[in-house]
Parts: sequence; structure tokens; C-alpha cells
Amino acid sequence: MMFDLKILSPEAVPRALAKAERYRLLNEPGEAESICRDALRVDPDNNDAMIMLVLALTDQFDDHSAPVAGDAVNVARQLRDPYERAYYTGIVWERKAKAHLRRGSLGLGPQVYAWLREAMDCYDQAEAVRPSGNDDTILRWNCCARLLMRDDRLMPASEERGEPLFLE
Repeated sequence: MMFDLKILSPEAVPRALAKAERYRLLNEPGEAESICRDALRVDPDNNDAMIMLVLALTDQFDDHSAPVAGDAVNVARQLRDPYERAYYTGIVWERKAKAHLRRGSLGLGPQVYAWLREAMDCYDQAEAVRPSGNDDTILRWNCCARLLMRDDRLMPASEERGEPLFLE
């Protein structure tokens, strides 16, 4: 079933985004996502709405990361500011890795490792252009590094593939 979505007035966007933030805090990221999409429909270049949308999408990773992860990366890459673009792309990779780690599937170590390293690379890029006095990228990078050092399952995929071992 399809509906014609109603359109917000441009004046309502700031209030709507404040409401989206409250929904995120209430752990209702789907509602926050919907509000952000409504705001972006009226104001497609609204940076605050894009950031809130990235965060709302990543809040949903524990429920279903596959469909929303690509969308979150695409939105983060649309941010105009190079610092924010790199930082929020890093947030997407870090949150995706942590959501998969919480699920605890067998054999996930190399993939989670790769996503955390991707996040760390994004944080390195953001650090290079960060505003003075803003060390958020360092905090996030260190968090990823500590997780990699603490969890023995998180190792890079082996580049060398030997012959399979057959036991008789």
C-alpha cells in the first residue's frame, strides 16, 4: 500500500529535528529516522538533519544493520564539511562492527576487525582536519584500538591460505 507523504513546512524543520533527537534518546531510532527524512525532503542540504539521520540509522544496527548500513555511509559521505564527513563515516563503521560483535556470530572476527580498522582510518582522516580543541576523533580511535587489543577474536583475515587440513 502506498501513501502520499505529507510535507513539513520549512519553518517546522528545527523543531522536528529537536523531536528527532528526543526520539533517539528514547531509543526509538525509527521515528527519528522518519523525522530526519521528512526534514531532508524540505531542506535537502540540512547538515544537522543528515547527521541526525546517520546517527538514527546506526542506532538501528542491532536490529538490522545490512539494509541501513549502506544508507548511513551514503548519507555521511554527503556531508559538506570534510571533518564531519570523515568523522561520521567512521562512526558508521565503528557502530556496524560493534553491532556484529554483540551478535556473536562464529567467524566474525576478521570482518569486525576490518570494519574497526576502516573506522580508525576515517578517524585519522578527520583528525587531520579537525577543528582546534576538538579531539573527538582521538577518543573514537582509541576506543576502537582498545577493543581490538582486548578481544582476541578480532584479527585480520589471513592473507595466506594453506591447504585444508584433513584429519583421518
